Amino acid sequence: MSRELEWWLRLAAVPRLGSQAVSKIISRHPPHKLESLEEIELAALGLKSTQIQALRQPDFSIIDKCLTWASAPGRHIISLTDSRYPYLLKQISGAPPLLFVDGDPHILSLPQLAIVGSRHASNDGLSLAHAFAKELAAHDVVVTSGLALGIDGRAHRGALDGKGKTIAVLGSGLEKIYPARHRQLSDDIRDNGALVSELWPWSPPKPAFFPRRNRIISGLSAGVLVVEAAMKSGSLITARLALEQGRDVFALPGSIHNPHAKGSNGLIKQGAFLVESVDEILEQVGALAGCAINHQLEVAQAQVLQEELPFPELLANVGNEARCVDVLAEICDEPVHEIMMQLLELELQGLVTAVPGGYVRTRRG
Repeated sequence: MSRELEWWLRLAAVPRLGSQAVSKIISRHPPHKLESLEEIELAALGLKSTQIQALRQPDFSIIDKCLTWASAPGRHIISLTDSRYPYLLKQISGAPPLLFVDGDPHILSLPQLAIVGSRHASNDGLSLAHAFAKELAAHDVVVTSGLALGIDGRAHRGALDGKGKTIAVLGSGLEKIYPARHRQLSDDIRDNGALVSELWPWSPPKPAFFPRRNRIISGLSAGVLVVEAAMKSGSLITARLALEQGRDVFALPGSIHNPHAKGSNGLIKQGAFLVESVDEILEQVGALAGCAINHQLEVAQAQVLQEELPFPELLANVGNEARCVDVLAEICDEPVHEIMMQLLELELQGLVTAVPGGYVRTRRG
């Protein structure tokens, strides 16, 4: 077990420590460096005395259970600083510090469209969800949804029937598949995509977990398609989160006599894109239109380029938010003067730029 992962799990186990608080902490100190901080320094990061105690003396049974779970084939625990953490999700406010993944973690970074809708959808709605997902799969777009009954399940199945990939984000731990009747579907998704949760693997489903799950569904995706949704539904929460995250929201128009279409029709009134075909979605979200071969080639080329860039460890720790030289030196375990020289060279090559508070990555980098 790496020291870094142990401290990520320690942070995750601290009671009442939300995603935004964790992001603030790790922006100043990498998790494994928290061990060397004095109590007053930890308090300055916003931790209460009980939280400091929980961090320093964690329940190791939780950590051991997580590591035992992750030791099985195909299972992964991905932290915010892991290179496999999906870029789009990392950009949202309150991005999950840890992702538990059962399946192929690299699929999380492929172009995705979320399809969500009513658990009590009409037959037409179910048919449309399946058809749209199947056609998106034919365009090499990963279909992301929440494994729920109704629209979610049909969208997952449509992607699989189209020989494509699909991602299910759960409102429970990955050992507690919900709903139980989708257990076979979850097995198929694991074999042709990934199951994802931010919760401990043994966590049962709870109502409070599902809005949190919805922000991950929209955060992973370039856009969200609402097929059918009632006026008060989790699908509308996902659509609202998508808008807040700067994602496109699409909706299929439904009958005015269908109570489960009033929410999606309302989205159209509020400015969501009314769509009647997959082509209309692909035209709006151009990044999704590339084929899988081209995407894989771009990824491979980017990896080669990354390997050729100078000071890859330092560059990997300079992101979209300013990081000061002292923090970068601590993360990279290098003297401050050495980090200053490396940053200067990177800046001269146009890979980073100095801003108030430190350095950020440039588009080229």
